This record gives sequence, C-alpha cells and structure tokens, in this order.
Amino acid sequence: MVVLVAAMGAIATFLFVLFGLMFIRRSRSMDIFHRLRRHYDANAGKFKQTEDILRRAHDFIDKAAKPIADLNISKNLDFILKQAGIPLLGAEFIVVALICAVLGTVALYVITFNLSIAPLAGVGIILIMLLWVRMRVNKRRKAFTEQLGDCLTTVANALRAGYSFQQAMDVVAREMEPPMSTEFERVTTDVAMGVTLEDALQQMNRRVGSRDFDLVVTAVLIQREIGGNLAQILDTISYTINERIRMKREINALTAQGRFSAWVLMVLPFVVAAFCWIFNHDQMLIFVNEDIGRIALAAIIIMQIFGFIVIRRIVDIEL
Repeated sequence: MVVLVAAMGAIATFLFVLFGLMFIRRSRSMDIFHRLRRHYDANAGKFKQTEDILRRAHDFIDKAAKPIADLNISKNLDFILKQAGIPLLGAEFIVVALICAVLGTVALYVITFNLSIAPLAGVGIILIMLLWVRMRVNKRRKAFTEQLGDCLTTVANALRAGYSFQQAMDVVAREMEPPMSTEFERVTTDVAMGVTLEDALQQMNRRVGSRDFDLVVTAVLIQREIGGNLAQILDTISYTINERIRMKREINALTAQGRFSAWVLMVLPFVVAAFCWIFNHDQMLIFVNEDIGRIALAAIIIMQIFGFIVIRRIVDIEL
C-alpha cells in the first residue's frame, strides 16, 4: 500500500509536468490573435504567471535533455512519442521520467525509511510511464484505423470533384478529427518544406504502423507511377477496410465473455487473498514466513500469468 501511494504521487507529478509541457508546445503553435487575446483577458495576469512557471520548467528540462539528445535511446523514443501523439522529444521524456522516479524514490524512503525498497518505486514509475506510452500508441493506432474508411471516402470524393491528391489531403487535415487530421497535416507540412509526397507518405506509414494504411500508400504510389483511377481504387480499399472493421467488431463481441473471464480469473485470487489477509491474518502469514509458502506463492503467480496469457491468445483472433 505504501509503495502504491508513493507511486501514485510521483505519477501525478509526472502527468502534471507532462501536460504542462504539452500545453506550452501547443500554445506556441496558436495564431497571434489567440495569443494576444489571452493577455487581455480578465484573468490574464494569473494565467501569465502560471505560464511563466511552466516555461521555466520547460527550459530546465530542455537544457537537461541536450546532453542525451543524440543517444540512440532518445532517437528511438522520439519516434515512439510521435506514434503516441505526445509532443515531447525522447530526451525530454527521459529527463521527466528520471525526475519523477527520483521523486517517487525519495517519497517512499521518507515514508518507510527503508533504503533497500525505495528504488523499487522509481523503477515501477518508469515502467508505468513506458506502459502508458505504449497504451497511447495502441489507442492512437486503433483510432486511426477506425477513421481510415471515412478518410478514403473523403479523398475519393474530393478527387472526383476535381481536386488533386495533395488538395484532398488538405481537406482531410481540415475536416476530420485527430489522429487522422494530425497525421495528414504533418504530411502536408513536410511536402511544403520540400519533402517529396512519396517520402512523406512513407514516413506517415511508419509512424502509424497500420497494415490497412500500408495498403493505401502502396496503391497511391503505384497509381502515381503507372496512372489509373485513384478514386475508384480508394473506394475499393475503403470498402475492404470497413468490412474488416465490421468483422473485427463482431469477433470482439463474440469473444467478450472469454476476455472478461481472463480478467476475472486474474483478479479474483488476489481479491480472495486480500480478504483472507484481513480476516485470517495468521493463516496467510504462511505464504510470507515459510519457505514452502513462498514457493507456493511464486508458483501461483506464475500460473496465473500463464493462464491469463493463454486465454488472451485464444480469444485474440487476427484478421
């Protein structure tokens, strides 16, 4: 419980710093009208003071991140954070994670005065942060795939209306919701800065990591080389993608009971153990004080994890 409280406090600090940095990054991209209007607002003084504090924190993190910006781990994190839609550099994320890990370690040491277990809080916080980033990547990829059918329909209709492919991408960037609009806006920005359309689409394909969009990019690149009716091609791909999404939803509905059973079987033993620890404390001490109890506890945990993985693999049907 103590480790959990310390970890939650450090994670809250991390999220505060992270969203503060994201707010600064996005506020810099606002047009001049909105940026000036904030200073003339009734609460402009209070807002400006808060913004100054966040900017100082950002400047400190930016300076601390420069020495590690050229490391391979920072560059790899750059790409992963782009996939997650987090407006931070990899080096900045590393600095923020280390700061939060140190805060969590110090907090746990102050609470427990046990230097041997205090670093566990820091390690746990870093792992939770990486897990959170991975969850953001998967969530964003899923949202992109859900929007892809409507995006292709929009592009095909724009092409029939006489727009060029690049103008059709501008329509998607203006009309659709993130992450689709964000990705296409980045492509148009890359093209405006001199990157070829083929390279910009390939980079977007790497960021998104969607098999469906890889099919779209391949079709667009082939059409640009040999010609053809791109609107009709995109309609066909859109129909295929929408049918795949519909089938996947049906499969998720049919396998919902199995996935729910996996979570119940995973959580239930720990809930029962918590009740036994409260109402029959002496009996549960066998799992802590006795060698045979610790061996049984380790075997139980391993079997639980193995069973959960097996059930998830059974109900996880790839299309």
